[in-house]
Amino acid sequence: MQDWWLDAVCENWDIAIAQNGDIVSGIWPYDLQQRIGVKLLRTPKLTPYAGPHVFFPADLKPVNRDGFEYESIVAMMKQLPEAKVWHLSMQPGLKQAGLFKNAGLGVTVQQTFLIDLQQTEEQLFSNLKESLRRNIKAAQKEFTIANDPAAIQTLFKYQQQTLERKDVLQAYSLTDMERLHRECNVHNCSALWVARKEDDIAAIVWNVWDAGRSYYFMGAQKPNGDTYRAMPALLWHSIIEAKKRGNQYFDMEGSMDAGVEKFFRNFGGTRELYLVLKKNKSLVWKLKELIR
Repeated sequence: MQDWWLDAVCENWDIAIAQNGDIVSGIWPYDLQQRIGVKLLRTPKLTPYAGPHVFFPADLKPVNRDGFEYESIVAMMKQLPEAKVWHLSMQPGLKQAGLFKNAGLGVTVQQTFLIDLQQTEEQLFSNLKESLRRNIKAAQKEFTIANDPAAIQTLFKYQQQTLERKDVLQAYSLTDMERLHRECNVHNCSALWVARKEDDIAAIVWNVWDAGRSYYFMGAQKPNGDTYRAMPALLWHSIIEAKKRGNQYFDMEGSMDAGVEKFFRNFGGTRELYLVLKKNKSLVWKLKELIR
């Protein structure tokens, strides 16, 4: 997680630091929020993962790796501010569940799917479910795909219309999206892949990346449109662009929704679990959750 990203999505972020002698062994960026008088530590909006990053010494023996991670996280947790409410999604791969449970936090799991981009394009395509391969081939004849940064408002509109049909509130505003999108463009780590049929936008995928991974950040299809082939084609395009870019993995930023999970699973990735830390010691916040 980069400082400029935190500036774009947080109101009041800070950082806890663990040191091994004079060397930084870990950092934990956090966003201390306050709502209706309650202090909260939550994953920032428009951010899939939060939590600590541990930097392992190059000469660290494998048998000492887990203990080094444990001690680094303990040191950082001691620096975190007091908050009655926690809801933090950890990075995939962090498995210190016992540490967090012993600290009084509830620990649940979510899942994502990681696609290893060290394979050839032919191998990646052969790993797709057969029906998905057919849809992608058909979509490549039906739609044109290009990066269109100006489509951010259309993406928000399609999302909003889809959520309204489900009676679900949008968790962020168009202003929030545009602010982050501008910063991503400044730092050259974002694309809005748009599938068009003539002048009609069928679907959009917002793809972001860092040095190691490329992410399916968010996406939407045109409501009530005949666009079911567009989204697979956009994701496949994002995967291939990530491989060309030199990313090691493509992260689907998965879902616990059965339908979405099945769709992501069809791309042949490996299921990866990540921890979600929860705590609620606020009566006011408990009441708020009840009436949501």
